[in-house]
Amino acid sequence: MGRRLEEAVSPYLRAHAGNPVDWWPWGPDAFAEAARRDVPVLVSIGYATCHWCHVMARESFSDTAIAEYLNEHLVAIKVDREEHPDVDAAFLAAASAFTPQLGWPLTVFATPEGRVFYAGTYFPPQPVRGVPSFRQVLEAIAEAWSERRDEVEATGAAVAEALAARPEQGETSLPTDAQLASAVAELASFEDPGFGGFGTDAKFPNAPVLAFLAERAARGDTVAAALGDRLYAATAALRDPVEGGYFRYAVRRDWTEPHYERMLSDNAQLLDLATAHGDEAGADAVAGFLLGVLRLPGGAFAAAQDSESLVDGARSEGGYYALDAAGRAAQPPPALDAKVLAGLDGLAVGALADAGVRFARPDWIDAAAAAADAVLAVHLDRTPEGPRLRRASLEGRVSDAAATLEDYGGLAGGLLRLALATGDAGRAALARELVDACVTADAVAVPGGGDPVLAAHGITVDADRTEGAAPSGAALLADAAARLGALVDPGYLALAERAIAPSLAPALERPIAYGATLAVAARLAAPLIELVVVTPGTAPADDALLAVARAWARPGRTLAIVTEEQAGALAASGFALFGDRVSRGGRATAYLCEGFTCRLPTTDAAELGRQLA
Repeated sequence: MGRRLEEAVSPYLRAHAGNPVDWWPWGPDAFAEAARRDVPVLVSIGYATCHWCHVMARESFSDTAIAEYLNEHLVAIKVDREEHPDVDAAFLAAASAFTPQLGWPLTVFATPEGRVFYAGTYFPPQPVRGVPSFRQVLEAIAEAWSERRDEVEATGAAVAEALAARPEQGETSLPTDAQLASAVAELASFEDPGFGGFGTDAKFPNAPVLAFLAERAARGDTVAAALGDRLYAATAALRDPVEGGYFRYAVRRDWTEPHYERMLSDNAQLLDLATAHGDEAGADAVAGFLLGVLRLPGGAFAAAQDSESLVDGARSEGGYYALDAAGRAAQPPPALDAKVLAGLDGLAVGALADAGVRFARPDWIDAAAAAADAVLAVHLDRTPEGPRLRRASLEGRVSDAAATLEDYGGLAGGLLRLALATGDAGRAALARELVDACVTADAVAVPGGGDPVLAAHGITVDADRTEGAAPSGAALLADAAARLGALVDPGYLALAERAIAPSLAPALERPIAYGATLAVAARLAAPLIELVVVTPGTAPADDALLAVARAWARPGRTLAIVTEEQAGALAASGFALFGDRVSRGGRATAYLCEGFTCRLPTTDAAELGRQLA
């Protein structure tokens, strides 16, 4: 029995290392073994804080009899969806041919060539209300493989052909103001008038959609502002009153019974929303969770915290979170998924930097800088072709998982936001390099290609760019490019448009699934406004001009507070916005610009307020 998962970077894989199932990690060797033995492949996909993944592991993967049968008849591959998002996306797309109830654990059966011929999600140890047991599924798969091979291979070929034949999503120009207003109205139609939030079932924060509404609100859309305020207020029910972080979602319509895992991606986005809404108390709560719970030794952030823990020695789903601070101190906290994901840490870096500027919290900016440095020290490779990122790491060990557009876009955007908060030309230049590395003749693509195993087997990666819980990689890359467009030249604005162009038509048809794409589109469709405040040195935190600038700050706006020396270094590094920016009369001096054309500089706080209005 191999124990191939013991040294995995993914904590999710490590948790399965002691199973009697003879697991293989994702890679070419597993498929080669299946071909050698002439058996099908089970690809089991989940993540460390997935409750039903834990349940299936305890019920089925730890069962000796089930494991023996599985090991005899299949090759079993365990995949962490956060480590290999392209693999997850490819098999989710294939699984949709067999079940509309997609989710995790995702249970996929494929030929040694990687062609999916059956799929489902959680299977119980015993049949329940028409759902077969996992053992029954395995027996049916083995019987079909040995007795009806032609049918199995025909199904796999048909699914692969259907995925490969999916039409490209049509491109369109940037939406008009009327189209964006219509998207806001469409979102309003989904609002639950009784309990707030979207829909009448489980309640999610829908952070990408809230980001779009916040972007529209910042541009003067009063309908979007009112809707966004109501929706943001409703999400407060998911915030842990003790440690401050947001839970994943609420099981019930009235926002009760949270699903208790806490994700870095959710909390980074919700910190941005606190900043956009001027909610200092909310920002303090979320930042406190990031720094007090998810921050790892060295400064980077863990991907998530589990929902399960031991309370008084008994396994409990959410029991730890029912305790007050004193009660929690007496119990072991839920485990962290301590892997670091480059793109998600980039979201946290940017959110902390912007919140630090808005609320005059230099400690948050310092934490963002420490996280950025920790990620770059492990995840950045300098190659002759340019910078290359590693997607995942654990305690300094990098995974062989391919980086994605989420990593390049998320980290580049975070570095740019941090650079504006600190005046660091080096971080800004690196962000530009990361975006440039993704530029292709047609649009954008991850440097070096995607997952090599998928490519070797001709497995089509789903091109769906929907954004239920987090921005798509294309939207994050577009966001970073749009930020560069405000700092360097308009060519990056065109790049941002190209990155989201394939998503714009479906986004306008179904805005609830494309919030981050619409947020970038709304920013690109509006006039480009930039505010640079130059100080002669270290300006006092209570400077009146700085206070006006901070009050204007939003995650989607371009605001830089820099010293003369920093402005010069940024200009010398190619960031044209900072050219000839100096302080006047030894005082903080503001330059308000529209598309690089600036008004006369001012040192007067009241005058800056009038200009911004």
